[in-house]
Amino acid sequence: MNYSIAQFFLLGFLTFVTVGFITPPIREIALRFGAVDAPTLARKAQKDPVPYLGGVAIAIGIVAASYGSLLAVDFSLTTFKLASFVLVPAMAISAMGLWDDLKGLEPWPRLVAQTFTGILVAVILTVTDTMGFAFHNHYINYFITVLWIVGVTNSINFFDNHDGGAAGTVAVITFFLFFIAYDRQQILVSALAIVTAGATAGFLIWNRHPAKIYMGDAGSLFLGIIISVLTIRLSPGVVPSYKSLAIPVFLMATPILDTTVAVVSRLYRGISPFQGGRDHLSHRLMRKGLNRRTTAFILWGLAAMYGLIAITIYTWPDTLGLQTIILGSALWLAMLIAFLRIPSEG
Repeated sequence: MNYSIAQFFLLGFLTFVTVGFITPPIREIALRFGAVDAPTLARKAQKDPVPYLGGVAIAIGIVAASYGSLLAVDFSLTTFKLASFVLVPAMAISAMGLWDDLKGLEPWPRLVAQTFTGILVAVILTVTDTMGFAFHNHYINYFITVLWIVGVTNSINFFDNHDGGAAGTVAVITFFLFFIAYDRQQILVSALAIVTAGATAGFLIWNRHPAKIYMGDAGSLFLGIIISVLTIRLSPGVVPSYKSLAIPVFLMATPILDTTVAVVSRLYRGISPFQGGRDHLSHRLMRKGLNRRTTAFILWGLAAMYGLIAITIYTWPDTLGLQTIILGSALWLAMLIAFLRIPSEG
C-alpha cells in the first residue's frame, strides 16, 4: 500500500502535538516526586534544578503514534512484529535509563544492558533479513550491528548535554532519514522516522533554552536505540556498497563527532571516557564566547549539513557520491581537530 508524503507529515504533526501537550504534566509529576537534575556538580550548567522524565513523554508519543497508526491504516501480524522489533528494545533500555535517572547506575551495568540489547536486535535483524545492507558473513553482520547500536546509543546519550541540543539534532537527523526511506518506499522506517522527528520537535518546545525539562537517560537511550535501528534498517540501494554504508554514518556524523571529541579528550587527560565533563561540542562552542541559543543552532546546523551530504550521496551517487564522501570526511576531520584544540575545561 502506498501512502502520500502528506499522510506521513500528518502523522509527524500529530506526534508533535501529542508530545508538546503531555510534556508539561509529566514535568509536574517529575517535580512532585523530586526527579530533578540539581546543579550539584561543576559540570552542571543550569542554576536551578530542572526536572527529568522528558524522555517518558517522548517515548509515550512515539510508541502511541507508531502503534496507533498501525491500527488505523495497516495492521497485520507482520507490521506489528516489525515495529515491535524496534520499539520493545527501545522501551526496555528506556526503562533502565529511567531507573538511572531516579536512582543512579554505574556505567558498566548500563554498557552491559546496551550490549545485550544490541546483540538481541542484531539477531532479530539477521534472522528476519531486515538489515538495510548486509555482508555475506553473519558474524560480521552481528559484530557491526552490535557495535553500531551500542555506539549510536551512547553517542545520543553523550550528546544530551545542552538545552535543545540532542532533541533538535535527532529531529533533524530523522527528518533527513525519513526522506531517503520514503523515496525507497520503506514504509515502516519512514513512519518511525517521521514520528521520531515529530516527537523530538514537540519536546523541543519545552527543552530549548532555558530548558523547562530534560529528556534524561530514559529519553536519550530510547532515542539512541530507535535511531540506531532505523539507520541499520535503512536501505539506500546505492552502489557500490561503500556509498550506501556512508549514508547512515553521515546522518549520524554530528553526535559521533561530539562523542569522539569527548572520548579522545578524556583519554588524553587520563580519565574514564564514561566520566561526565564539560568537554563536549556545546561546552567548547560556549567557551569560544557563543551563547546557548546560538550554540544549539550550530549543532542543529551541523546535523542539517551532514543530512544534506547524505541526501547528495543518495541522489547523485554516480556523479557526486565519491566527491561528497571525500569532502564530508575532510570536513569532519577538520572539525575534530578544531574542536580538540579548544580547551576541554575551564
